[in-house]
Amino acid sequence: MFRSKLKTAILAISVTVMAASMICYPKESFDASVRGLNMWWEIVFPSLLPFFIVSEMLISFGVVTFLGILLEPIMRPVFKVPGVGGFVWAMGMASGNPAGAKLTARLRQEGQINQIEAERLVSFTNSSNPLFIFGAVSVGFFHKPQLGILLALSHYLGNICVGLIMRFYGKGNSQKEKISKKKNTFRSALYAIHQTRIKDTRPIGKLLGDAVTSSIQTLLMIGGFIILFSVINKLLFLLHITAFLAKWVEFLLSSISFPKMLSIPLISGLFEITLGSKLTSQVQNVSLLHQVMVTSFILAFAGFSVQAQVASILATTDIRFQPFFIGRFMQGIFASFFAYLLWNPLSKHIISQNHPIDSIPVNVIGKHSWLLTLYSNTIEAGPLITIISLLFYVLILSSQIKEKH
Repeated sequence: MFRSKLKTAILAISVTVMAASMICYPKESFDASVRGLNMWWEIVFPSLLPFFIVSEMLISFGVVTFLGILLEPIMRPVFKVPGVGGFVWAMGMASGNPAGAKLTARLRQEGQINQIEAERLVSFTNSSNPLFIFGAVSVGFFHKPQLGILLALSHYLGNICVGLIMRFYGKGNSQKEKISKKKNTFRSALYAIHQTRIKDTRPIGKLLGDAVTSSIQTLLMIGGFIILFSVINKLLFLLHITAFLAKWVEFLLSSISFPKMLSIPLISGLFEITLGSKLTSQVQNVSLLHQVMVTSFILAFAGFSVQAQVASILATTDIRFQPFFIGRFMQGIFASFFAYLLWNPLSKHIISQNHPIDSIPVNVIGKHSWLLTLYSNTIEAGPLITIISLLFYVLILSSQIKEKH
């Protein structure tokens, strides 16, 4: 009872302080809100929407069930999850946070995985997408396109390690795992895809409309969290809470021989990965290795903004959030460790030391990084894609409402 009252008091005080801070710092709060909005409608929405819609269609048409049967011999012994987890893992890596959580929740709602399997799966299938790692971080922030190889390897190797460890999660749980007794043959997979398709009696137009509305609703929620945490991050800085926390982080960093100047970027990264990665790249008079290790931790931890998005998605199911949070912390440690291990063998061959960190090599955009070009094109076309998609969403939603009445 006391803990419940204490939690109520803490939440009430926190929200009150936040509201008062927004009143005291209206311009700064507005600027932070606009920054979060720009990030959402320029990059997040247009990059995630196609993956979300296609994923919904693949699940409805039975393609995921088809892949699940074929991947069962790999995913079950290695990660202790059904074969459909391979699809979630691949889509999570390709599209980025929080696609893995959305697809895991969708499979749980479909009954294709049980609670323990879903909690194992969600712990290692959320990651930063390659476009963000190569385009935004390595080229946009560090101005070193080859650095993306080191960051990506560290990031995805950390993901695999989390998956291998989380296979032991829930081992003593009484909940039985669904182990497919069907032969994992191509013929049985084709039969399964046909059975899944005919069970869904919705017309193709209705199915596509539902996929669009479900995806956009999720992205609207994600946008709200991005804007909210952008404002929170700014207010924490203005209220000197970030500086206060930095004192504790400085002690922790100095104990492991890291520069103290990385404390504020690390704290910012704990809340929002884009800002944290950018601030880390801008720290002067520190070694690039330390910057890379901190950035690897930030990318893997994903920030409280992404974690809040995942928590909101998982709240619609019985999947618990705690395994996901533990997985993010573990991946942060693993990613930093792999960045350290890979630094010596990779830095000599792929990371040019001839250019200072704050300069851009000649022709780096056109010659060395097509991902940066794609990233820039996404930013330019992103707002238009977002607006058109939202208009389609309004039309579909209004037609669905008319049908009900």
